[in-house]
Amino acid sequence: MIKIIIVDDHPIIREGVKQITAKTNDIIVIDEASNRTELKKILREKKFDVILLDISLPGQNGIEILKEIKENFPDTKVLILSIHTEMEYIRRCFMLGASGYLTKESAPDELVKAIRKVFNGGKYINYSIADSLSSYFQYETQNLLYEKLSSREYEVFLKIAQGKSIKDISSELYLSEKTISTYRSRILEKMNLKNNAEIIYYAIRHKLINVE
Repeated sequence: MIKIIIVDDHPIIREGVKQITAKTNDIIVIDEASNRTELKKILREKKFDVILLDISLPGQNGIEILKEIKENFPDTKVLILSIHTEMEYIRRCFMLGASGYLTKESAPDELVKAIRKVFNGGKYINYSIADSLSSYFQYETQNLLYEKLSSREYEVFLKIAQGKSIKDISSELYLSEKTISTYRSRILEKMNLKNNAEIIYYAIRHKLINVE
């Protein structure tokens, strides 16, 4: 049996994954967590094969959690399940050691396929974003300014680029407005930008956000 752990703050997502895997004869959910603290406890106490990880946990940076997992359990296979389709999110996840990346719009049979492939040592990414990722890597150049940003700074950077206010970002990330403003100042300094308009322009020009 392939033993998996689900890490997602939405009970409906966790329940959905359990229902999908229950229809298979080789995948079993042995535990679930909604935050970093719960996950740490599970990792210390249970044996597992694959972690299914959301990178948008309230007040916590899922990319940092991925980094911690790979630092402490380097052989652990992590399959990302996320709403994010921005190429930089995906790139960072694979650079930190993720074995696969799925969007939450994926069909149930694709989730099962991804879990099996990751378990067997392969890499998996949504077919729908594979072409875009390939183009992104061809487009990307070395030493881009956003590479200087920490994972949390990059998260705030993307939200500003999407036109969200300090107040909105504060609410979404469960951080104070003062903290978000501090991150914004660091972003502007590190990237040599002057204001939000330049952040938005930079993100669009480097294809870091999706523009309808």
